[in-house]
Amino acid sequence: MQKKYVMISNDIRKKISEGVYQANDQLPFEKDLCVIYDASKMTVKKALDILVTEGLIIKRRGSGTFVKDIGPEESQKLIMSNQFRGATATYPNQEIKSIVLEFSVIKAPEEVRKKLNVDEGDFVYNVYRLRFIDGEPFVLERIYMPIDVVHSLKEEHLTESLYQYIEEDLSLVIQSAHRTVTFRKGTDFETENLTLKTGDPVGVAEQVGYLNTGIAFEYSISIHRYDMYAVQLVLTRD
Repeated sequence: MQKKYVMISNDIRKKISEGVYQANDQLPFEKDLCVIYDASKMTVKKALDILVTEGLIIKRRGSGTFVKDIGPEESQKLIMSNQFRGATATYPNQEIKSIVLEFSVIKAPEEVRKKLNVDEGDFVYNVYRLRFIDGEPFVLERIYMPIDVVHSLKEEHLTESLYQYIEEDLSLVIQSAHRTVTFRKGTDFETENLTLKTGDPVGVAEQVGYLNTGIAFEYSISIHRYDMYAVQLVLTRD
């Protein structure tokens, strides 16, 4: 179950990235946020402290809490970093659940070794899960993670937020990812599990995720429903 202060921080972060709260805007007072999120003052404070630490908001003594004056470069980093937080952060007000289809420890196949930069004979977690938003299937995920980086992973962690386990329980910091997105016709298995029609397209996101130490912690291939998937890009000109 996602901790409430994490859900609150995810929701406020998403609103900042989407422009609901813009640079220099004042956020609702803590007492009002307590009402909005039906949470205690301590829970709201912990949520805001996360965003202060991330550099997204500032607290002004006697005045309240404000969105930092974020320029285009910082905005780009914010939008991209929010994508790396996973479905639980992207949809903070919706129920995200998973069914684990496969979970095992295997020797890393050659392609996985290349993506994760691990040695021949090294072991990785092999995860295959179907994820739901408010009971609606939206993505099939195949995930590989080095067992010496993501320790003590259990099936119970896979039914909730995997990124939350990595950051909160293991105290690792997810920093960036390299992602390639393509589209193709879905296979019979994919269309059946994603409740699509035969021949419908799917979005394929291939991603390598990195910690702040520069170590690759994840190689994943995600198959998305075409009607529930959008790629958000920020283009800049030098």
